[in-house]
Amino acid sequence: MTRLILIEDEPVLREELSDFLASFGHEVKAVGGIAEFRQCFAPNDHLIAIVDLSLPDGSGLDLIAQLRAEGHQLGVIVLTARIGSNDKVTGLVGGADYYLAKTAQLQELAATVVALARRLGDEAPPRWVLRGSPRQLIPPGFAPIPLSEQDYKVLRALSAGGQTVTRQAIVAALGANYLDYDQRRLDTQMRRLRRKVEQGCGLDLPVSTVRSVGFRFHARIDVFE
Repeated sequence: MTRLILIEDEPVLREELSDFLASFGHEVKAVGGIAEFRQCFAPNDHLIAIVDLSLPDGSGLDLIAQLRAEGHQLGVIVLTARIGSNDKVTGLVGGADYYLAKTAQLQELAATVVALARRLGDEAPPRWVLRGSPRQLIPPGFAPIPLSEQDYKVLRALSAGGQTVTRQAIVAALGANYLDYDQRRLDTQMRRLRRKVEQGCGLDLPVSTVRSVGFRFHARIDVFE
């Protein structure tokens, strides 16, 4: 998770961007202008600022220049409708780390946040996120993958175990009786889940099989009901 502050004056876009970035597990503070930014900006907490340039109470470029002059070790991503080459050069020379057009794909913005956080030495390892409402698995740096109810129950059981989770515990989470449960169904469920994740983002699901015992989710995962 990376703590971000987003400054965008258009309410609908501000909400869309905030929700999108939060879906990747980031903590986002969204503001509509420079004055509000100054009230909410926490130098010790916010690692990256995403800044629009045309704001109702001033220039985003002036804000970036002021933040640099004040010595804040803050990553800055410009997200703007001003996409001319001269505008981009001015933004980068003026203190932005990245300069993106508002027409860019949201996935590019998400990847830029990950890349900049890594450059800034954000020590937090990538985390997977499991959400219950709506049911989805969010791989680090990728869009959410929708889950079936059974997918969610299996992953919820694995995320709660910490170490190896037995087959008995997973079957119980599925609401079934272990003694009557065909183990091939669980193996098929795991294969389908692995395939769904690979097709959704190209990553391997970080679940290892512990022979004759169960399974283990071996990456960091945050769970939100």
